[in-house]
Amino acid sequence: MTKNVNHNEKPNAVEKIKAESRWLAGRIAEDLQKDTNQFEKDNLQLLKFHGTYQQDNRDLRSELRKLGQDKAFSMMIRCRIPGGRMTAKQFLAHLDICELLGNSTMKITTRQTIQLHGVVKQDLRETIRRINTLGLSTLAACGDVNRNVMCCPAKRNDSIREELQRLTDELAESLAPQTGVYRELWVKDEQTGEEMMVGDVRSADEEVEPLYGPTYLPRKFKCGVVLPEDNCIDVYTQDLGFIAVVRDAEIVGYNVIVGGGMGTTPSQKKTFPAIAKRLGFCTPEQAIEVAKAVLIVQRDNGNRADRKVARMKYLIANWGITRFRNEVENVLGYPLKVCTDDDVHGVDDHMGWQSQKDGRWSYGLCIENGRVRDTDASKIKSALRELAETLGTEIRLAGNQSLIFCDLEESHRDHVSQILRKHNLHSSESTSLVRRFSMACVALPSCGLAITEAERRLPGLIDELESVLAKLGLNSERFTIRMTGCPNGCARPYVADVALVGKAVDRYTLFVGGTLLGNRMAEIYQDMVSADELVSELTRVFTIYKHHRNVGEAMGDFCHRIGIENLRAHCAELKDEEVTI
Repeated sequence: MTKNVNHNEKPNAVEKIKAESRWLAGRIAEDLQKDTNQFEKDNLQLLKFHGTYQQDNRDLRSELRKLGQDKAFSMMIRCRIPGGRMTAKQFLAHLDICELLGNSTMKITTRQTIQLHGVVKQDLRETIRRINTLGLSTLAACGDVNRNVMCCPAKRNDSIREELQRLTDELAESLAPQTGVYRELWVKDEQTGEEMMVGDVRSADEEVEPLYGPTYLPRKFKCGVVLPEDNCIDVYTQDLGFIAVVRDAEIVGYNVIVGGGMGTTPSQKKTFPAIAKRLGFCTPEQAIEVAKAVLIVQRDNGNRADRKVARMKYLIANWGITRFRNEVENVLGYPLKVCTDDDVHGVDDHMGWQSQKDGRWSYGLCIENGRVRDTDASKIKSALRELAETLGTEIRLAGNQSLIFCDLEESHRDHVSQILRKHNLHSSESTSLVRRFSMACVALPSCGLAITEAERRLPGLIDELESVLAKLGLNSERFTIRMTGCPNGCARPYVADVALVGKAVDRYTLFVGGTLLGNRMAEIYQDMVSADELVSELTRVFTIYKHHRNVGEAMGDFCHRIGIENLRAHCAELKDEEVTI
């Protein structure tokens, strides 16, 4: 039996909503019947578990207020796509849904899934129903549960990749909520039109959720699976990570890491971003029970009074990794072995043409900030539609907001190039490295947490930085640059070489010293930098990097080596004429 009780403090309001929700049912069904453009407050918390958030177009707020009208509410819907693996049919259907029921765009996220925006309340049920008819789901894409499981998306014809995918799928299935309420609310039998009932799932006395219990987790939970040579999913930022240990071309086990997480509230010192710590080694056969044990320890001991410090990273910070490991081992009933020396040591963005080692090829296409839309400048959505229709092969979403077309023949090279040119898209090979390794969260106008711009600002900033880096001779350097509209860190900024984190309207905290490997925290270089000064501040940093780096030293490694204070001093000493803009 699950416990879900761990603190003497009074549980927060969300815990009460979950406890009284009858396995996430709440009053969502009744709310869907109402002729209103928004959901009740309590239902908004439960809808997250079903994969959807209520948002409003913040660009329209001021004008609507002047007209005495309500906010322009709509729903964001997120899929659960383990490892980002999709069929061409599933991808095309999402393009159709965003055109018919959304705002005609969709977002490839930093967690290898798809978000649809602008779906009005009256179309929510139909949108989720359509997604389920594709063999996909939105259940647990959000909420206080394990969310989309990440895995390196590269397709290779070998047993190692097959094992990674097997574990990814098994984690997604084993850690998924079991409530039948989801199917009651959203999925209808196509022949009868009737709701598909799955037993009496609303009985509070029945153990519907043997893993989660009636109040699920204290906060969201994220996990991922990687190879040491390719940490393309930033495994150290996950609550739970599995780093494959390979011997003689076979995965013999995993080094398990725990306690990563990016979100923070700068005004509250009790909050902080963190990278994961090493827990222990497990065999492939033990991986799922280890994952469940970690989740159970967080379930029963995570903070349910204060959601600001409810993530597992805070539990580990309070206890220490030794006590946490002991608690996990108590749940398992056996001790974990010590981690091997294997650790992440490489990153591949998987863009461009790559061999699958089976005579076929994959083509990774860079989608800037993951936004799929047609504009006057380029027809990204039209290009992706034509590629998916004509190639018809598997598509994989990458953790860098881009995608990969798999199982291509050598003869497809010209075909892909022609379609990209036809719709005025740059190939990945012709896209600058600084753009390829950049990411931004959605931010304004749809995210309710955004303080300032990110997705709409970063492309223009990259335009300017491309010129700066070319003049400095640094355009062949690989480093990550990430921008978020608030400190919650959806684009994983705190491990980047360079990060621009929204602090106030048109002002950012500038971080440096993370790493392409994603296993070191960046540090604050400057706070409250205005949007107009970002390029000039970064240009000073890049100029110092160019003149003082060691041979082969990466951007983040350089900043980390010399230290923030020395970097500030060097930049302050630069004369204006020495700064290339």
